[in-house]
Parts: sequence; structure tokens; C-alpha cells
Amino acid sequence: MNPTRFHWKGLEQVAAQVLSRAGVRGEDAQLVARSLVHADLRGVESHGLSRLPIYVQRIEAGLIELTQPPALVVRQGATALIDGKNQLGVVVGVAALDEAKQLARQHGIGLAGVRHSNHFGSCSYYAEQAVDEGLILLVLSNAPASMAPTGGIVPFFGTNPIAIGIPAGEQPPFLLDMATSVAARGKIALAAKKGSAIPEDWAIDADGLPTHDPTKALLGSLLPIGRAKGYGLAMFIDIVCGLLTGAAVGPGVKSLYDNWQDPQDIGHVFLCIDVQRFLPLDAFRQSMDAYIRQVKNVPTAPGVAEILIPGEIEQRIMTARKQDGIPFPQTVVEELAKLCSAYGIDLAQAVCTA
Repeated sequence: MNPTRFHWKGLEQVAAQVLSRAGVRGEDAQLVARSLVHADLRGVESHGLSRLPIYVQRIEAGLIELTQPPALVVRQGATALIDGKNQLGVVVGVAALDEAKQLARQHGIGLAGVRHSNHFGSCSYYAEQAVDEGLILLVLSNAPASMAPTGGIVPFFGTNPIAIGIPAGEQPPFLLDMATSVAARGKIALAAKKGSAIPEDWAIDADGLPTHDPTKALLGSLLPIGRAKGYGLAMFIDIVCGLLTGAAVGPGVKSLYDNWQDPQDIGHVFLCIDVQRFLPLDAFRQSMDAYIRQVKNVPTAPGVAEILIPGEIEQRIMTARKQDGIPFPQTVVEELAKLCSAYGIDLAQAVCTA
């Protein structure tokens, strides 16, 4: 059975309608909807609309603030600290991104730290926006404990993602978006929903043994990329996003799925660089294009058709899905349809008809 395909604009409208009826302000609902569909367009389903039901459940449980906007705590020189006020993570993230961009335009570089936030979706959502404005952006976030330090078996760090966006000209931009674990926890949760096995190097079970079972993996610990190197990077991100901003750290960051008493208190960091403080933007874009062509012209290994730069696969998937629709497995379709029905919305309005 082929997966149902949905039009991306229709999905944005449906998601925004659900969020609005759940109590989210119109503009904020549209921001969150765009963020989720952005992930599905790029083929990162773990951060797409499969997350909409849990967002709504936490709203219904009163665990997310919908009335108070994120607040600027302090701005000094090229730095700023933002209190997310427990708002929806995407709303907080966009506010911090705007602050970092403004500081970068003023000072050449801008760093916005965030505390008291929630799950803010795919990091690439923010990096892509900065790239579109000719800016370089580094995005970091800590996350609920799901990964043990190297040598341990009990989760302490989150997947603690990192994204970097760098503009180019005719070539696709450099857009790296990755977890510091081998796989994002959302991918394992999605595999559990589908009843699919996972690669053995993604996670260990509660006894510290490698597992193909996503359910056992969710009860155990994710594995870091590059072993101790990924562990070190995850720890660094936890420090700057949590300790530095005043957000929670390690196991203190509350689970999106399993904690129904407390706000998540996630921390983020947005570091923005104005390219034009170093080179004219057009000259930089041309240099990036030449550099990317050099990388892509490196001789390929046997069986490799071409060399791709970070973000290029996702960009191609996005182009195809905007044209042909976004495919969802039946389990996700059923979950979204149930949520939409509860709010009097017909998910079928977003189904591709062609």
C-alpha cells in the first residue's frame, strides 16, 4: 500500500488550524506549522508533523504557556539573553533568531542565549532563514536525557543538536543539521510507531547491549557519534545552552513525552555572523560556489555517483516533495486524522489529488 501524499501548503493550513483551535495565537500557530512541515519537506519526518499530537497534548495539559511572549532579559554589546517564558519552542526560537540577526547587523556578530524554552523543532528551520538573508548561523540546543556519557548506560545528555547554515550563490548553501547522537531520538520513536527495526549502532538497551528493537532502545540509551567525540560535543552544548543561559541541564531537562508535571526548560544558543563585515556578500557567494565545486569535483570512490555537500540531499527531497507531495505512513496519517477530527478539522483537505 502506497503512503498517502499531502500537499505541503495544505498541511501548513491544517496544522495551523489545529493549533489555533487548541489555543495558540494565529501568528504563532502559523510559525509552528511552518516549522513542522519544513522538516517533513526535507525528509526529516522525526521532527515533522508526527510531533504535532504531542505538542497539542502538552498544550491541553497546561504545560506550555500560550499568552506570554518570550522576553528579553538583558542585551549587552553583541549578546542577549532571552527568557522563553515556557512558550512553544518555535515561537521562542524565532524570537531568538531575530535577536541574533539584529545584533549581527549591528556588531558583525550576534549571540542570543535562551532559557525556559520547549522543543523547538528542526534546527535547519532557523539556519535556512538566516542563509536566505545572507547570514551565517550556528544553532545549538540541549534536550531531554536520552544518551549516556561514553562508558555509561544511563542517559544523561540529550541528542543536543547542532546546525550550521552558510549562504552560497548558484550552488546550494551549506546546511548542516545533526544530532550529537548517531540518530535522533525522534527517528527511533518513529521506528517504534512503524514497528521497524533500527541499526545496531544507534542505541543500547537498558543493560548496555546493542539492540535492533526501537522500543528497547527508547528504554535504554542512544549512542553518540564518534563515541567519545560525540559525547564531548554533547556535553559542550549542554553547558553553553543550559549552564550559561540558566536553563536546565542533563537529566534536569524534562521529557517531551514522559513528564506531565513540569515544563521542559530547554536552552538554546543562536550565533549569527554578518558575512559583509568580512567580504562583500556577492564576493563571498562566488567564493563559496567555487569552493563547493572544488569539493564536488574530488574523484569519487567506486560505486559513488557524486559528492554531495551537507544539506544537498534534503534540498533535493524538498524540491521533489513540493512538486509531488509529502508521503506519510498510515500510522502517522491515522494519528493526525484523529487529532484533526478532535478539533473539527478534515485532514483530507491537504491530500494531494493529482
